Amino acid sequence: MTTSQTAMAQLNTGERALALIGGEATDANLRRYLHGIPGIDAVGLEQRAADLGTRSIKTSSKKWAIDRIISLIDLTTLEGADTPGKVKSLVGKALTPDAGDLSCPRVAAVCVYGDMVPHAVAALGPAHSAGTDAGVNVAAVATAFPSGRASLAIKLADVNDAVAAGADEIDMVIDRGAFLSGRFGQVYDEIVAVKQNCRRADGSFAHLKVILETGELGTYDNVRRASWLAILAGGEFIKTSTGKVPLAATLPVTLSMLEVVRDWHRLTGAKVGVKPAGGIRTSKDATKYLVTVAETVGEEWLTPGLFRFGASSLLNDVLMQRQKMTSGHYSGPDYVTMD
Repeated sequence: MTTSQTAMAQLNTGERALALIGGEATDANLRRYLHGIPGIDAVGLEQRAADLGTRSIKTSSKKWAIDRIISLIDLTTLEGADTPGKVKSLVGKALTPDAGDLSCPRVAAVCVYGDMVPHAVAALGPAHSAGTDAGVNVAAVATAFPSGRASLAIKLADVNDAVAAGADEIDMVIDRGAFLSGRFGQVYDEIVAVKQNCRRADGSFAHLKVILETGELGTYDNVRRASWLAILAGGEFIKTSTGKVPLAATLPVTLSMLEVVRDWHRLTGAKVGVKPAGGIRTSKDATKYLVTVAETVGEEWLTPGLFRFGASSLLNDVLMQRQKMTSGHYSGPDYVTMD
């Protein structure tokens, strides 16, 4: 760690932000800092993402890759028709993805609406990990997900309810309207307030993932600025999407976010996670993301604490590929549960 990284590491999140932007987190200071970040060469970014997407994995590494993908999944149900029974079924699949092969790893977390958190916690029982590697976390979407269109008081109440119910992770959405209008201070302050409200009764904190909804930000430069803003405000993960708009995770967008995480680590020595969500449905696609992570920030990021896939149907395809490698043939259509 360099001298500058050591100095940054000794500061708390708020102090780091103030040191970097050169003053209080006002619209003017944040605008000056964010617009001072070099712009993205869109053609170059897309070409690099395309090149990474063509990288092959050796046959001997494919089993490792498949198991790693499973261990990085936030198995998700975010529908208006969700019921306690559906959440219980989802938890069962999270704990035992392949009932015919108990060597199959568990997923990282189940991701649900806040009112479903108590049902997820109850269904997990002793396997509710509360942040350990041994079990499964409960992630809750909050802050008027997916639109983010509510007062701050309502957003914070949303967070408080989920944390009190036992959520280990909060997936918040930023106010994209405020961001696109240049009200960076408002976005920053909301993230800070949400993080403060992630405090549990025992004084520990639920981990905070900040959803940028990149499909609504318009440009790669905006994605980069929003990523920096979320990290400056204390986000422990930056997440691409809610999965509720047509354009969700893409490899170029995720690459641009990984580059921000890489630069933040080089600057401060601190590590921030990345979660692409929405539209990643096959093991082939997920493997492209593994390669992109390894080539951009390093294999040390390929852990549940630093990288996740937000997905509902991805697990089904990965399980079928895993079974093919084990038995030499694909399973029938009823081998995996269809969500």
